[in-house]
Amino acid sequence: MRITLSVRVGALLACLAIVYTALAVLAPRPAAAHPLSTTAVLLTAEAGRVTGRVQLPIDRLAIALDQPLTTAAVKQPGKIEELRGYLLSHMSAADQAGPWVVTAGGGAVESIDGVDHLVFDIVLQPPDHRVGDFQLTYDAILHRLVSHKVFVSLRTGGEKEYTTVGVLDWQQHTLAVPAAGAATQDGFAAAIHLGIRHIAEGADHLLFLIMLLLPAPLIARGRRWKRSDDLRRNSWRVVHVVTAFAIGHSVTLALGALGYISVPTRVVESLIALSILVSGIHAIKPLVPGGEAWIAAGFGLMHGLAFAALLGDLGLGRGSLVADLLGFNLGIELTQLIVVALLMPSLLVLSRTTVYPGVRVTAAGIGVVLAAAWLAERTALIAVNPFNRITDALIDHPFTIAASIAVIAAISWAVPRLRTTTVRTPAPAGHDLRTPATAVDHSGSVTHP
Repeated sequence: MRITLSVRVGALLACLAIVYTALAVLAPRPAAAHPLSTTAVLLTAEAGRVTGRVQLPIDRLAIALDQPLTTAAVKQPGKIEELRGYLLSHMSAADQAGPWVVTAGGGAVESIDGVDHLVFDIVLQPPDHRVGDFQLTYDAILHRLVSHKVFVSLRTGGEKEYTTVGVLDWQQHTLAVPAAGAATQDGFAAAIHLGIRHIAEGADHLLFLIMLLLPAPLIARGRRWKRSDDLRRNSWRVVHVVTAFAIGHSVTLALGALGYISVPTRVVESLIALSILVSGIHAIKPLVPGGEAWIAAGFGLMHGLAFAALLGDLGLGRGSLVADLLGFNLGIELTQLIVVALLMPSLLVLSRTTVYPGVRVTAAGIGVVLAAAWLAERTALIAVNPFNRITDALIDHPFTIAASIAVIAAISWAVPRLRTTTVRTPAPAGHDLRTPATAVDHSGSVTHP
């Protein structure tokens, strides 16, 4: 009975943490969604002007404008003109001599990584007809979608390859563009920043990592989770899981970004949702006892394809692409290590209390529900995800969530009756000292469901 009550207490504490997080995100803010496409502004510095191309993913554009846009609809002359005006109202350039004249033409629909984009040709004209360093301001789509990213790449006249200048997002709309061309190290630094932000603002990648970490302090016995008191073994299990995920996504990230493999973005995003769903179920009941590292590696391959979609279609030269690839991967790994460092101490403490089954099952259950909603949305079974506000909370308040878990762990550990402390009883007289003494759990033997 005590164990059942403890499980209920754990579930209650987890629900209270969820309510607290929900209250923290009631204030209105721009819409958020995981980027099914990341676009690029490709610039070419010429004598007296800068030309370029701007890619607008139609599905993201529809969300930003709150209009039901389709590929056929945007091809209509009137709609093309309207969208051209939208682009020009969200793009400008200036230098010390004053604002530049920005014009846009074209308006063709192109498929980029399996997603239809509306592509405009642009011309940036300085007032003195001398191209020098300038400031580019651009927030098309970014002003409504907090998770959208735009690469800005530059090449000088006569060059075939682009180099990344920087990355724009919903917080940073202005970027300094060097007229002489960007250095490779600039793209490397921007890619590190993008890798960090992509994980930090990618609710599905964060949730997948959390689902992998939930059972890390436990050990599978048959089809049930049980507490493991071997801290060293638990730590190595976490290292194996994180390393396996890193290897998996690094392989497909490199192959995808370099153009050796290509999978439609929506298929990849659906597989990512499926990976969270399976990992969440595994966190509740072991599907592959002891195989967490294999799960992490296998699904890491899918996540790597999503990462590659950010880099593969930017028109970058091989040298710049390799630098961006390394920087982006480094940013991802740094962020994952931060997530592990924030969560694992609390999970290790919680695993030594009788409330952890309730906390774990509740958290994993939420992950399963969110993953199912993502899967339905990405396979077009539903038009609008009803749980977007919850996923936004993962993006906007990661430290609040980590702090809530830490508070639950501290409260649970502070109540002696909730601890599952194992002590060793003295060996009876005449007992063979080579035989291990009996381990007694004073709060009862806790078997995690």
